[in-house]
Amino acid sequence: MPGTAVVAITKHGIEIARRIKERMPEVEIYVPAKHSDGGADVRWFSEQSTQLVASLFKSHDALVCIFSLGAAIRMVAPHLVDKKSDPAVIVIDDRANHVISTLSGHLGGANALARLLASFLGARPVITTAADVNETIAVDLVGREFGWAIENFQNVTRTSAFMVNEEKIALYQDAGERNWWQGPLPKNVVAVDGIDKVMSGEFSGALVITDKVVGAEIAAKAVVFRPKTLVVGIGLHWDTSAETIESGVTSVLDENGLAINSVRNIASVDRGARVKGLDEFAARHAVPVQIFKKEELVAVEVPNPSAAVQKFEGTASVSEAASILSSKGELVVQKQKFPPNLTVAVCRIAHQ
Repeated sequence: MPGTAVVAITKHGIEIARRIKERMPEVEIYVPAKHSDGGADVRWFSEQSTQLVASLFKSHDALVCIFSLGAAIRMVAPHLVDKKSDPAVIVIDDRANHVISTLSGHLGGANALARLLASFLGARPVITTAADVNETIAVDLVGREFGWAIENFQNVTRTSAFMVNEEKIALYQDAGERNWWQGPLPKNVVAVDGIDKVMSGEFSGALVITDKVVGAEIAAKAVVFRPKTLVVGIGLHWDTSAETIESGVTSVLDENGLAINSVRNIASVDRGARVKGLDEFAARHAVPVQIFKKEELVAVEVPNPSAAVQKFEGTASVSEAASILSSKGELVVQKQKFPPNLTVAVCRIAHQ
């Protein structure tokens, strides 16, 4: 999807748009053809502005409107879907006095973009999201820079309300990056050392950061974040199907109480060409595959080397060695065999 589109409809607006492009060359500028000065840095459009904005709203990550807030709202309103999919929308007035984060402030990145634009336009960023103005935790952004996933997004709005209203919230973390929040926690957020403690009646809600499966009762009360901490090593044959891999990996994760949403990547051995079943499984779960040469795997010390694997693969281990090498972490599930041709091992990446 293209990045940022800037729409200007006045001469002052064109000047502002070009100032933005000077600092952000990747942006696309759109201006009505009636204002054309022949500049190749602008896409001069002939359709109605409402039609253009509707199209850009659906095709871009961010939309900067250099005209009135009311007009921008009327143009995008019919096309709103939800905060997880709508693009960032920024409104800048015709004198660049204010840069207003209008839509998708957190997940869409409008707040950050508004601050960036204001910084080089000499304007005032207008941010109205409660977490930002109260300088507290933005629940929907926790761990986003590290690629964490929110497993139960339906709890975000309620927990965000607890956060900004300073109701007591438990925080439990046993996996993932620890520097997702800088400085002291907000006074209403209490770190607990056991996941069961989030169920205490003193807490209105909770933030749970873990790669382990959580019970339904905890999931109902908390927002559950899945840091990308697990690497699944896979040993297989050319003809191992995606369905076989799915069954084996799911079985291993379920039996060990590990969440598939915390899998960072798959690791395996280089066979000289891609293995169809492995790529299909990885695509199904939107995780990358890291491939190692046999010579790399040979050098890895593993708890369960196999003479048979050594004979046929040229290395005594694939699943354990690949997961250890990829994660540089701790083997949390040793090699599990699924006849006739699949082995699965899991490592956890260590974070400070």
